[in-house]
Amino acid sequence: MIELVPGGNLALPDTALTIDVPGPFDLSVLITDDSGKVGGDGDFVFYNQPSAPGARLYDGGVGVDPRRLRAGASRVTVVISPADPGIVLGRLPVPTLTVRGSGGRGVLARFTPVRPAHETVLLLAEIYRRGAGWKLRALGQGYADGLAGIARDFGVDVTEEAAGDATAATAAVGSTAPVGPPPPPAVRANGAPTRYSSGMSAESAEATEFAALVRAERLRAGVPAVALDGRLSAAAQAHTAAMAGQRRLGAESADGISVFQRITAGGYHYLRIDQHLVSGPRTPRAFVEYCLGGEAIRGPLFDPALTDAGLGRAVDARSGEVYWTALWARPFTSDGLIRTAAEVVALTNAERTAAGLRP
Repeated sequence: MIELVPGGNLALPDTALTIDVPGPFDLSVLITDDSGKVGGDGDFVFYNQPSAPGARLYDGGVGVDPRRLRAGASRVTVVISPADPGIVLGRLPVPTLTVRGSGGRGVLARFTPVRPAHETVLLLAEIYRRGAGWKLRALGQGYADGLAGIARDFGVDVTEEAAGDATAATAAVGSTAPVGPPPPPAVRANGAPTRYSSGMSAESAEATEFAALVRAERLRAGVPAVALDGRLSAAAQAHTAAMAGQRRLGAESADGISVFQRITAGGYHYLRIDQHLVSGPRTPRAFVEYCLGGEAIRGPLFDPALTDAGLGRAVDARSGEVYWTALWARPFTSDGLIRTAAEVVALTNAERTAAGLRP
């Protein structure tokens, strides 16, 4: 059995799976193709529509058989929200997802995300096609705007009809209207419209405003300022463009390249890296305000060990949705490596001593 961390993945056996998430949560599943969008109202599996080809909800979990998914399906995303819609996930126990093989026997993996704060919806994990097989990836991506965030990123129209204290939700295929008119599509050299617009550099107005806002917040908190690094910004921009192109958030793009690979390929070597992957905010100020939204989110912004930063911004020209990547890094140095190694040895020896072992 493997304990996954956010972004961690695991190759799955060619069999049906059971995914348990016990607790005071409503569980739902989104079935998407390579575009990252649902293909019909049957692709949203929730309490009012508890089954679809290859996926069926049960009390406290969902059964998924990748072999029986609809034609063209390449991803199954497991989503939770509070069973009581009046509270946020931060007031509930931290969810734990457990994946078992056929018949519920044999634990394959377990994942416990960082405790959510003000989020009302959490993407826990996804099962996705890779070549001829399927893999599991831990996510832990939260939404403070609930069903609206799901609608935005997965192409689901959510209609809520309140009747007294009861709320009924139905799903249909479509796209949500962006805030304000969408920007005109960027144009390739041959005149064909691109799927997203980008082109932001470390010296752009957006990056400059972002750096000034972060500097002010860190100053108020008594934390040294960060410096924008062109290599980090280039990696952030490439990754943001990939997310806008596939219209979904994720540490790894559809081509299998992760944001971490983009960083190292650009020549930046780090001892530690952290990230914010966000869609929705339309300005640097709104993006920074989102990053300040809760303890589970704001950590990198105020971490004094993270001294370099990079920012990427891209707009999906089809929907007008704005995507962001902020990278926070501690650069590699020989002294830093020595200190990190000493910390690892000290922590390891403390654990060994507690277990009655020699250092």
